[in-house]
Amino acid sequence: MQSTILWVDDEIDLLRPHIIFLEQKGYRILTASNSIDALEIVRQNAIDLVFLDENMPGIGGLEALPKIKEVKPALPVVMVTKSEEENIMDLAVGSQISDYLIKPVNPMQMLLAIKKFIHGKELVTEKQLSDYRGEFMQLTQQIGGAKSYSDWEEIYRRLSSWQVKLSDHPDVNLKQMLEVQLNEANQVFGKFIRINYLKWLQPNSEKPMLTPAVLKNKVFPHLSAKRKVLLLVIDNLRYDQWKIVEPLLTGEWQVEADEIYFSILPTATQYARNALFSGLMPLAIHKTSPELWVFDEEDEGKNLFEKQLLQAQLKRAGLDITFSYLKTDTLKGLSGNFNIHEFLSKPLSVLVYNFVDVLSHSRTDSDMMRGLAADESAYLSLTRSWFLHSDLKEFLAEAASQDVKLVITTDHGSIRVKNPIKVVGDRATSTNLRYKMGRSLNYNPKEVFEVRKPEEAQLPKPNISSSFIFALGNDFLTYPTNFNYYASHYRDTFQHGGVSLEEIIVPIVTLNPVKR
Repeated sequence: MQSTILWVDDEIDLLRPHIIFLEQKGYRILTASNSIDALEIVRQNAIDLVFLDENMPGIGGLEALPKIKEVKPALPVVMVTKSEEENIMDLAVGSQISDYLIKPVNPMQMLLAIKKFIHGKELVTEKQLSDYRGEFMQLTQQIGGAKSYSDWEEIYRRLSSWQVKLSDHPDVNLKQMLEVQLNEANQVFGKFIRINYLKWLQPNSEKPMLTPAVLKNKVFPHLSAKRKVLLLVIDNLRYDQWKIVEPLLTGEWQVEADEIYFSILPTATQYARNALFSGLMPLAIHKTSPELWVFDEEDEGKNLFEKQLLQAQLKRAGLDITFSYLKTDTLKGLSGNFNIHEFLSKPLSVLVYNFVDVLSHSRTDSDMMRGLAADESAYLSLTRSWFLHSDLKEFLAEAASQDVKLVITTDHGSIRVKNPIKVVGDRATSTNLRYKMGRSLNYNPKEVFEVRKPEEAQLPKPNISSSFIFALGNDFLTYPTNFNYYASHYRDTFQHGGVSLEEIIVPIVTLNPVKR
């Protein structure tokens, strides 16, 4: 379909060679020598782009611009001017100009602007399609040859990068290619975890950074160097979700280190977050502080003692400091009692922010939320939209004015589950869809990662015969009773607790305030 461009200039006759050049490129060019005629043309025609002269007799370009935007708010307008004065540029940008060209302009400048604003998305889409198809085989080979945890870190970084790049891509087939490749990667990764996870938990083994080592390695060194730290733990934040919100922080924060670590199993808040704050595996927490550990079947909250666990870890590390601690789903309800300057005045400030986890669970329970986040692309888009308008972003913008180092991390990620697996257990069996702990579990051992002796995974057990099983890839565990109902209800929901790249490989990012 031919694109239509309106060129407004009081010396339009002198620009005839430029117009002929663009017409030869296949564009329909409409012209006007004044703003009044230009407005009428905009009202009566489907215009794709406007070149607007800034300095015209009568109504100048800057004056005409808001009138054009009033008629068609989304119409891109490129200002063309002889002036290089900064205040003119500021006025143009402030008036929602799309771009700014300085006279004399040449035809190739005009053509570049047209490609940018009319064909930009199309060209980016074609480039992404070409790039991903070119990288597809490389990634497939890398997945098949992965032998170490560092290989898997690199694979998941690349896959997450494509999740973000293709989140707005219109080609459904391309997204399906990526989904198939991610599923393939998770199948191989599940085998890798089955072979290596218990080995990592043995003394002096070579292993990735696991949950208990995160604060010791990534937060405590800054405290020892007398640098104030703001630790932000966003519950249930996947690595690709971090990458989708990262650009929204660049105005106030600069990334010092973008790293990842491996969440322990189960990749669930009760286990992973307690391990994060304590610096201990769950079995060690239960042995050293049994009053701070709550088993799955108990009714008490499972994360009520994070502050106490952190305090004990700081003491073991020889860090005699005070710290602020706050756990919330939103900061807005705290506005009357919450003072950000007081909160950040301590050597260590800890904010546990649960909204992403709430978003994930509400998507399971609400048909409307499920529709808003129908797949990974929509989930990423929803994450970005939430963060862009969130009180958390406002809080971080304010925190950037303080002399603090920001560390953003999480306890685990989540995966969109698709394939139900039948498991039989007694009434005391845990209810999580991605892992089960119980005494009498009946399942197909080929379909899960089983840990018959929880102590080998450094997990406590309420009974001598208790064992754990973990779902692999995009499987989820459900009982034979009402199997079809629960399979349908939970299919395509985001869950956590099991073994997948999305749940296990999670971000740990260090940032510094941008210096003004």
